Amino acid sequence: MGERKGTNKYYPPDYDPKFGGLNKFLGTHALRERARKIDKGIIIIRFEMPYNIWCDGCKNHIGMGVRYNSEKTKVGMYYTTPVYEFKMKCHLCDNHFVIRADPANFDYIIISGARRQENRWDPTQNGQVVPETKEVQKRLFDDQMYKLEHGVEDKNTMESAKPRLIKLFNRNEDEWADCYTANQKLRADFRKQNYEIKKLKNIDTALLKKSNLEIPLLEERDEDKKLAKLLSMKPMRSGEENSEFRRKNLLLQSSLPTSNFNRKKEETAVKLLNGTKLNLGIVKKKDSGSFTHPVIKMKGLEGSEGVHKEEIPQEVSMLSKRKFESNENMGAVKRKDGPDAEDSGISEPKRTSLVGDYGSSNSDSD
Repeated sequence: MGERKGTNKYYPPDYDPKFGGLNKFLGTHALRERARKIDKGIIIIRFEMPYNIWCDGCKNHIGMGVRYNSEKTKVGMYYTTPVYEFKMKCHLCDNHFVIRADPANFDYIIISGARRQENRWDPTQNGQVVPETKEVQKRLFDDQMYKLEHGVEDKNTMESAKPRLIKLFNRNEDEWADCYTANQKLRADFRKQNYEIKKLKNIDTALLKKSNLEIPLLEERDEDKKLAKLLSMKPMRSGEENSEFRRKNLLLQSSLPTSNFNRKKEETAVKLLNGTKLNLGIVKKKDSGSFTHPVIKMKGLEGSEGVHKEEIPQEVSMLSKRKFESNENMGAVKRKDGPDAEDSGISEPKRTSLVGDYGSSNSDSD
């Protein structure tokens, strides 16, 4: 509207018609502020975005039809048509993008600052009416035979497309013949959709209120459900606990390979050692008030009296064996004289003590 400010009926008293016009007399331009760079060949105009673009500065989408104050500059000629270039600033950031007219292809080219959102396709693939190219137009103007052949092809195309067009027309008539019924059906579908939207909105609101969050939620998908189920299956032990468990298993294993050693025997031995009371076959007399050394009968030869090795626990047998060997080394065991003791091979019951009472033994050792 600024260009109309110079067009008025008021002329100042000192106006001289020799200047040729009121704008020249006042030293202003008809476009006023839009012509502030006219000395550089730049005019400020309103430019409307011809297609959808992506800004390279803020990466935001700018839709077709958005208007900007752009600097219009003439950069060349295409035959007798001037080629203009438009520079404008993004309204979402400080980035500038430059768009140039392309009169040869009836299009606009982005020079810098943005990129085009590709929505172009070949119109011949979906049956659209395609304008003739310049080569075809020139040949139609010069070659009458080609013009006749081209007209015949157009008629054949129209005849082949006529059944499809009639079918589409009849379908449209059937769908919208009864406007009241069609409108009623559409409104019912809309009500159903609105009910589903409100239901999902209430569920999302309750979830956000429960979690004390204020973020927009996306639609639930099958992939999200599967991922949530996998995340809910938490492991029983962490990585550090698994490492500690493996380390303990390695420590419990035997360092030397043996044929009669297995995991079950080891667990039994560990259980006995960790118990509060060891079951070593020690019997305490009930009638005596003082402590009595237990009596353990070792089997000397087959067929002799006493307790068999199978009936004595393995730990007690090993303990008794160590006691006998210790007594022999220290000279605490006295051997019996006489042929009866040597022939019979039967030793008297050995009295052993767990507190190291080595002097209480009165029997001979073999």
